[in-house]
Amino acid sequence: MSSPSWLNPEELPEVKQLSEAECWEALAGERIGRLAVTADDGVDIFPVNFMVNDRELFFRSAPGSKLSAISHSPAVAFETDGVHFLTHWSVVVRGTARRMSDEAEIIDAGIQDLSTMTTSDKWNYVRITPTSVTGISFRRI
Repeated sequence: MSSPSWLNPEELPEVKQLSEAECWEALAGERIGRLAVTADDGVDIFPVNFMVNDRELFFRSAPGSKLSAISHSPAVAFETDGVHFLTHWSVVVRGTARRMSDEAEIIDAGIQDLSTMTTSDKWNYVRITPTSVTGISFRRI
């Protein structure tokens, strides 16, 4: 299987804006990203394992400041990036996060099978519904 053209340094301008489809392709290939939330004392960022399903992002969380921030201010930003040979890329998703509570919705999303970075119990499931998805790729010089 060949790499997408936006990952091929020979076909890539120095900086390329990724299409929305290319952004979703990049997101689907990753498992760890960073979630930015508005907290009481400003902005905070958390690393999270995530998955993509039907152009939405999902992650699991233990109770704590991340969930508290989302419940008070559901507008979030999410970023993930990667390197493929000499090509670097970054995708940012802005959207609304909400804790999922409907069992059928949780099952349909497939989030129960998402592995996490820590051994803590993460029985809170969160969906990010995007309002914008943007990304860039660039050649390493």
